[in-house]
Amino acid sequence: MKTIVKSILILASLALLYSCGKKTEETKVERKNITEMVFASGTLKADDEYNLMAQTEGYITKINFNEGDEVAVGKILAVIDNPQSTINTKSGSKLLQIAKANTSFNAPLLQQSKAYLNAAKLKVQQDELLAARYKKLVESNSIAKVEYENMLIAVSNSRASVAALEQQYQNLLVQANQQVIVQNQQLENSMVLQDFNEIKALVNGKIYKQKKQVGDYVRKGDIIAVIANNRKIYANLNIDESNMGKIKLNQKIVVKLNVNSDKTYKGVVSEILPTFDEQSQSFIIRAIFTEPVDFAISGTQLEANIFVNKKQNALVIPRSFLGYGNKVLDEDRKPIVVKTGIVSSDYVEITSGLNENQIVLKELY
Repeated sequence: MKTIVKSILILASLALLYSCGKKTEETKVERKNITEMVFASGTLKADDEYNLMAQTEGYITKINFNEGDEVAVGKILAVIDNPQSTINTKSGSKLLQIAKANTSFNAPLLQQSKAYLNAAKLKVQQDELLAARYKKLVESNSIAKVEYENMLIAVSNSRASVAALEQQYQNLLVQANQQVIVQNQQLENSMVLQDFNEIKALVNGKIYKQKKQVGDYVRKGDIIAVIANNRKIYANLNIDESNMGKIKLNQKIVVKLNVNSDKTYKGVVSEILPTFDEQSQSFIIRAIFTEPVDFAISGTQLEANIFVNKKQNALVIPRSFLGYGNKVLDEDRKPIVVKTGIVSSDYVEITSGLNENQIVLKELY
């Protein structure tokens, strides 16, 4: 038992000696103006970025751009060979010509219907002449009255036949005109589809990425290139959900590009996207630059600090003096639990637990 106690005392003494032997750094609790910043990582993005996609299928026969080219709206950037759309346009043009011919006076169906109508009209005239004669014969008692009445019925039937044939002629004419409209619409659709063989730029911008080459077979919806407005670059930033509540529009930011970490660029928060990004497990905000950016390649990695809060004459200590669990060592090396406020890149605000000019220590390892 004495041996165990003796061992414990030796170990305690060694621990005390080791603790006392550690080097420390000291500082005073002081008052400073402090600015709280939220760190964010992200990338440069070009505004109005969109995918130039194929609207039809076929083999690409022409590519009229290179990555990095600036293109104007309407420029033909690629051509797709789709024989079916060409064939449909040609056949549609011929069918439209036929449909228009069927509306002319010389159209066979209209001529046939007109002939039947003219014949029916002649029959009406003949029946009316016969009816007039029958009337005189009835008045002179040369024929029976029933024969005259039958003749009147024949006249009525002939007139009804003329009316029916006139309506039939008009129906044929309407149907022929309707067919012109249908064929014209089909031709216009075919021309639109054929126009899809030429892939054109939808906005002024810069080719940031080429996805397809000459000879590639594409289907509708395949991406041929990525285009964006290279004259307007913004920072796309990922914000941790624990800091999202601090972010507001128009807050100032300072950005460092990974390609040149010695230089910074100023900007402001311009947009807070309303959804959580599952892929990055973060919220997304966008920031525009308030000064020119001399490196404007979309996709460039960056880091940013967002200024979210500031306080005048705050009680602070250097961040490196704050230990785990918000503990600080006093000048006797005793841990003190403190409450903290806003945090900057260098200092942390102390709201309770320490006094101004109080000495605090940091162990050096």
